[in-house]
Amino acid sequence: MPATAQPGSLRVESLLQQAEKQRSASPESSLEAPAGRLSLQCEQVAADTTTLRSLDWDRSRFDIEFGLRNGTTYNAFLVAGERRALVDTSHAKFRRIWLELLQSCSDPRSIDHLIVSHTEPDHSGLIGDVLDLHPEIEIIGSKVAIQFLEHQLHRPFRHRVVKTGERLDLGRNPESGVQHELEFLSAPNLHWPDTIFSFDHGTGTLFTCDAFGLHYCSDDLFDEDPGAIAPDFRFYYDCLMGPNARSVLQALKRLEALPPITTIATGHGPLLRHHIDHWLGDYREWSQARSGSETYAAVCYLSQHGFCDRVSQAIARGIGKSGAQVQMVDLRSTDAQELAALIGEAAAVVVPTWPVEPEPDLQAAIGTLLAALRPTQWLGCYEALGRQDEPLYGIASRLRSLGLQEGFAPLRLARVPDAGDVQRCEEAGTDLGLLLTRDRTIAAMKALDGDLDRALGRLSGGLYVVTAAQPDRSGAMVASWVSQASYEPPSLTVAVARERAIEALMQVGDRFVLNVLRQDNHQLLLRHFLKRFPPGADRFAGIAVLEGVAAGGPVLAEALAYLGCRVTQRLETADHWIVVAEVEEGSVSDTEAATAVHHRKFGNHY
Repeated sequence: MPATAQPGSLRVESLLQQAEKQRSASPESSLEAPAGRLSLQCEQVAADTTTLRSLDWDRSRFDIEFGLRNGTTYNAFLVAGERRALVDTSHAKFRRIWLELLQSCSDPRSIDHLIVSHTEPDHSGLIGDVLDLHPEIEIIGSKVAIQFLEHQLHRPFRHRVVKTGERLDLGRNPESGVQHELEFLSAPNLHWPDTIFSFDHGTGTLFTCDAFGLHYCSDDLFDEDPGAIAPDFRFYYDCLMGPNARSVLQALKRLEALPPITTIATGHGPLLRHHIDHWLGDYREWSQARSGSETYAAVCYLSQHGFCDRVSQAIARGIGKSGAQVQMVDLRSTDAQELAALIGEAAAVVVPTWPVEPEPDLQAAIGTLLAALRPTQWLGCYEALGRQDEPLYGIASRLRSLGLQEGFAPLRLARVPDAGDVQRCEEAGTDLGLLLTRDRTIAAMKALDGDLDRALGRLSGGLYVVTAAQPDRSGAMVASWVSQASYEPPSLTVAVARERAIEALMQVGDRFVLNVLRQDNHQLLLRHFLKRFPPGADRFAGIAVLEGVAAGGPVLAEALAYLGCRVTQRLETADHWIVVAEVEEGSVSDTEAATAVHHRKFGNHY
């Protein structure tokens, strides 16, 4: 057995040189050469606990969900008691160098257990390779995870299904004397239905995979600078965890029964150690805010079926942006009784296309779904792009015949979804969410506090159109809550309502254009951009724009002036984001013209 390597930072370049020598010696090798700027870290993070971090510096998009500004990492862990456990693996792009690192840290045949926190490929991509090195290793995961792996690996393997409260005793490490006993906690829908947490009672380390993570690539192993990672931590929550806020609260409740947590060993980004209470508090506060109403939309999906997971998450994100509540429902893994309750109590139900000939368990779940639907519910349907699915419009027509009202037009996806498709799905979700919250909105508009609301309405502002464009998607909105924030560097603030589609294009690091409307010629632009656009509609159709003038988005030809801006901060209020941006460029078309001004009568609605 090779000697155990001393933990320390390992850069990919030296490993790549070794790999190239091996490939030259064995041209038939099937191992892929990694692409992009990749590196590895091998560091001790607790007693007898080592992380194998795969640093993906240049990754700019995570699946189809959202763009990455700071790359990402894929974190795996080795825990060595009397016996050894490997927690997760890595992305397949790291295959050669990660397997070499694993073998330098520990003889794979000495690893007794492989704990699968969840089966998404960025964490499970090398499980087959680990099995090649040690066919007798025992794979531990939730029931759903083991089922998924059986379809992924297409080979028999030793396995154990675990539930909340079950434990794995790794024994006492002979050198440190620390007793390592792992306790498992079920955490479904964070953000897949198969997720489990693992808590090491010997070190107080909680292995959480996707939960509490963030897409942030740096050499910093821990959360040394919370201010630097906070925007990405929130962005990650909004994209992946927010649509499952109810499940987040259930998981947080389970954590309360554990002894003190010293380290949260996440699957992405830095590990959390120095500010654990802060990060847990954020998750609790954000999830409580999203789960405060009994009215919710049930967004159904079929795990590992076409693009169901990603599309359903985009729809759920859109619903959440409107202030409505969301409950994700996996038709494959949800218990029949729970499924009937979740569907029957929902105010809206969103369903995917399903196979023409589903397996018996799925057929039973579809029957439960159909039986639980009520005529008063809103309906949404989307195409999952699975193989041999029933036609989208056939399913939508069948459900409408049961009396359900259409919350958004069926979402047809004729190709592999791109960023534009994701934006369209998110906007459809927002439209549905606004239907669910319209009574609350109308009540707020009617609940006028005469003097206060009239006084607040006397705060006037200019009239602007914010535009933004990124590959495959763009957006625009009318803005009047705009103010200069500093002289040097020049900066401004824009208030953006949570449900605005353009909000997703105004994250920290993104660029946008503030078009200033002119007093004597603004009505056409104002009417155009104030209207409600269907999901995915081109906001600029019929409007003269100047392309390539500013980096952030289109410049309106009829605008008085434009300012090209880069987002530096985002501040959260009850119903808006305050976007702080540095002004990088700008120009005025007519120095004699005046800015259009907006006057309101009341200050509690637009």
